[in-house]
Amino acid sequence: MSKFKLKKSTHTPEVSTASLPDIVFMLLFFFMTVTVMKDDTLKVVNELPNATEIKKLEKKNRIITIYIGKPVKKFEESQGNQLKIQMDDRFVNLADLGSKVLEAINERPEYIRGFITISLKVDKKASMGLIDDVKEELRKINALKINYTTYEGDTYKNLE
Repeated sequence: MSKFKLKKSTHTPEVSTASLPDIVFMLLFFFMTVTVMKDDTLKVVNELPNATEIKKLEKKNRIITIYIGKPVKKFEESQGNQLKIQMDDRFVNLADLGSKVLEAINERPEYIRGFITISLKVDKKASMGLIDDVKEELRKINALKINYTTYEGDTYKNLE
């Protein structure tokens, strides 16, 4: 039998932090690649109506969004409280709408231009008069593919 006994250490080994910076940077790069920035800052009231038959538009690079509604309180003093058209974070006059939409179409790659959809996000309390005028301006520039953005839900809620 042996005379020597091994002493058991009661001290636990320290956790290695050598890989901690790698993990932090890996998480940072992950969140940087999957985060989507908000496109537009709304300057008009935009409570969308409900609809039952809806379809999601898949390719966001083929969509030009036009908002129609009354200005939010922040812009009421400078813009009034009549219905306004907003496109790309700025108000657009009805007469300038066609040229602004053409500019937005020409900013897109050439292979996409034929597939551009104009998405109208119209406040449910907006009158049809301005919407008809917007559609007429879009017809003049041959932008005929129009989508109305809605929420999925009971259409009777639109009457409230």
